[in-house]
Formats: sequence, C-alpha cells, structure tokens
Amino acid sequence: MHTVFGKNGSETPEPVKAEVTGSIPPWLKGTLLRNGPGLFSVGNSKYNHWFDGMSLIHSFTFTDGQVIYRSKFLKSETYKRNIKANRIIITEFGTMAYPDPCKNIFSRTFTHLRNIIPDFTDNNLINIIRYGQDYYASSEINYMNQIDPTTLETVGRINYRNHIALNLATAHPHYDNEGNTYNMGTAIQGFGLPKYVIFRVPVDAKDKENKVPALKKVEKVCSIPMRSSLFPSYFHSFGMTENFIVFVEQPFKLDIIKLGTAYFRGDNWGNCLKFDKDDITLFHIINRKTGKEVSTRYHADALVVFHHINAYEEDDNLVFDLITYTDGHLYEMFYIRNVVQDAENFVQENKNSSRPICQRFVVPLNVHKESPRGVNLVTLSDTSAQAILQEDGSVYCQPDTVFEGLELPGINYNFNTMKYRYFYGSRVEWSPHPNKIAKIDIVTREHLEWQQDKCYPSEPVFVASPGAVEEDDGVILSSVISLEPDVAPFLLVLDAKNFKEIARATIPTSVHIDLHGLFIPADVLQPTRDDDQGRR
Repeated sequence: MHTVFGKNGSETPEPVKAEVTGSIPPWLKGTLLRNGPGLFSVGNSKYNHWFDGMSLIHSFTFTDGQVIYRSKFLKSETYKRNIKANRIIITEFGTMAYPDPCKNIFSRTFTHLRNIIPDFTDNNLINIIRYGQDYYASSEINYMNQIDPTTLETVGRINYRNHIALNLATAHPHYDNEGNTYNMGTAIQGFGLPKYVIFRVPVDAKDKENKVPALKKVEKVCSIPMRSSLFPSYFHSFGMTENFIVFVEQPFKLDIIKLGTAYFRGDNWGNCLKFDKDDITLFHIINRKTGKEVSTRYHADALVVFHHINAYEEDDNLVFDLITYTDGHLYEMFYIRNVVQDAENFVQENKNSSRPICQRFVVPLNVHKESPRGVNLVTLSDTSAQAILQEDGSVYCQPDTVFEGLELPGINYNFNTMKYRYFYGSRVEWSPHPNKIAKIDIVTREHLEWQQDKCYPSEPVFVASPGAVEEDDGVILSSVISLEPDVAPFLLVLDAKNFKEIARATIPTSVHIDLHGLFIPADVLQPTRDDDQGRR
C-alpha cells in the first residue's frame, strides 16, 4: 500500500488527453477539481501522517466526450519554504517540525511562547471551496490559497483572520440555491470569549475591478458559546436545511493546554485531540436568517462525526444524517506506518476500533412545556429515530442506523437541504483502503457497489443530467488508481441509476489518491488559452 498512500506524487503541469473507452455523455461539460496529499518527503525528512502530505491538485476537464487531465502542487508558503530548505520545516497535523534543529534551550523557549496558539501551516490539502467567484484550496486552518481552477496556478494566500475573527474553519461549506456560501469556524484566542462562529459569503462578493477578495464581504450569522473554553469541540463539517444550521458539538475535543505546549514538548497537533466517551453530544439548531439558536437542548450519547450527509425539515421535524463513530481512532489509523500495512495486519491492529455508521437523527422543532415526557416526539413514519423529552426539558435523541461501512459521503447537491433518497460514498470495511464505491438507497436500505480488483477509487462525485427530475438521473465521477503496474490510472464514469460503468478515461501519466473536490460546470468557467491548447 506504500505505492498508494506513502509514495510521493508528481505534477503533470501541462494538460494531457485521456484515452476514453465507452461513451461519456455529451452533456457532461465542466471541470472536476480534486485535492489531497501528494508529497510525503522532502530531502531526507518524511511526514508521519497521511494528512500531512503537501497538497497536489488535480483537474479533469470534460468537453465533447473527451477528458483533459493536469495536476500541480499547491505553491503554498509551506511548500515553498520546505522545498527551499530541502527538508520539512513547517509543522503539520501529525508531524512536529523545528525550523532550526541547532537552537539552544533559550531560543526554543522563545519560539514555544510564540507558538502557544500556533500560526498554522497553509498546506491546504483537504478540499476546494468557492467563495463568491473565487476558488480556494482549503483545510481546517486560518489560511487558504486561491487557485485558478483552469490552470491550477496558485494565485495567493488569504487569511481568514483579516476578514473575520477565526483561528480555524472547516473545509466543508454549504452553498444555497442562490450560490451564497455558508461555513463554520472556531475563535479560540484573541477574539474575546472562545466561541464557534457561523458565517456567510454572498455569491456576488467578488470585486474583480478592484481585486477585492470575496471574503471582504463576509457576514457573521451568529456565534455559539463553547461548553468548555479549554476543550472546544472538534468539527469537520456541519449540516444545513432550508431554515437552519445543524452544528454537532461532540465530545471529540481539542485540548488547548496540550496544543499550547505541543511545540515545547515535541508532540504533534494530532495528539491534542481526545475523545471523552463519558460525555454527551449536543445538537445546536440555529436559524439561518435570525442567527438565533432553538432554545430546546437536544443531546445524544457520545459519538464522533466527521462528515454530514444531508439535512432537511419535514412536518415540524428536522432530519440530519451523519457518518458516526463510537471512538476517536480514525485519525490514528492514517499514520503512514499504519496505512502502508497489508490489510491483514491492519485489521488485526484495528479490529476493536469503530467502523463508520450512517445514522439518521431527528429532532422535533415544536417542543414546549406541555409536550409529553418519556415518549417519542418524532412524528415521521419512515424512520426509527427517537427524540424523548426528559424531565429537565432536554430532548434525548437516539438514531436510526441506515448503513454501516461507508465514508466520504456525497449526494445530488440539487437535493441539499431537501428530503432525499440516495447518497454515495467510499466503502470502508475493516481497512482504510477504499477499494469500492457505493450507492445507498435510504428508503429500501439496499445498496449498489462498483469495484475492480486492486483498484482504489476516490470519493464519488454526482453530476446531474441537464433538466433532470429524478434524483439519481446523472453520473458518478471517481478518480481510480491501481496497484497493478499494467493498469493505468483512470477517471471512472458510472450511470448513477444502476451504478454500471459507461466510460473510463485512462490517464497517460501518474495520478495520486486524493480526498475531496468540486465539480464546476463549463458555463461557470472561461477556458484559458493554455487550456484551449491542451484540448487541441
């Protein structure tokens, strides 16, 4: 598995044409951008964790049934400084780095004091975000790097802190029907009391004439006080319905004291996260328009969540679907020493760790003092989820398990915030190696799968057919790499209805496994001259 997870990737800066077998629908026009770790060693130094690798951005551009591929490393400040030094000098999630290993104790102490709340790396390797008409490589830190979605050139770095009071922000925003972007972040230090912050960036925020970044027009929706300022909840994503934001304040927490002393102790940031199995999970329901939180206290047993699937409102109930875990071991599994193991050894070492479970929670929105205690207040007939009013006025929620063994979920985003039936994702059984992708039917609880021996597909992305009415009328796109030396990487195109392969575009160069991405329709992007030449 080292060839999949631990090997350095390489750039393909000039566009190359893929060899298409099958038939790509002529209506499929646009660019699929993908982001993920791609460089795991610099000089003689190596990263410890797969989420530390420096960002490698890929693009697959669809035009007239053809596919053009290219990739470039994100030219972040982290990348440039590491390459110039020919070793890793910027700390990442699982790798603590010291710029000058010859520093004496006094210099180290001074550097430690400057790193109590560290100035994070800008190695944005997780996702691609759109703010206004700008596109950014993003991760969960205060920095993003704007990219040109056509050429993949790095335009420049932007700091959330220059526009809104945040130390951290998610790489999984939401977009409403008008194209406005909603996101969440954490304000830990220097901005008053610690809090979680929800913000919005208008779709028309870009001022091209004056070169003003979209974040210049950011609007704060609301802030949510933390249960504990020393142990803020970690969160990777959030949910959104037509009228509400859903924030899960989970007992998977960031230890601020550990974070503040990590540099001095020589520990990494990943070890500053801890799961408190004896705590509860709180569900915050915030009105998108007023910024006011629903006063009812909703809670559930301890869980860990990284990805939301979808959320919607129905008959005074708010439904939200999550990928949950019963422990916090997921990030530990992705240390390089673990992911390069063969499957048998990995399973043996991690057999007691939680599998990802797709669960549906439902909270009643009309709870009042006269509501009956001790009975299920969920009024929907298509779920076994429960919400029981307690004597203290809080509501205890128990989920409906929809499916087990799936991560990196995605939907037909036209159904975001709406009642939906299908979602897609990477099958994760007893290994972190995603060798299958799947389509889940929430109504029947049945699923379809695609797999090919010794092939590893990326997160599936749904693209709807023009004018589609049915939810699964469209295609699934996934970048696939293989352990077989005679099987070149390819872009897989599936019929979303039956999960049958309708085309694949074989890439005549190396492609690295990635994390998340974004499909941008062709009418949104104006091709550059460079892209036109590549297409010819």
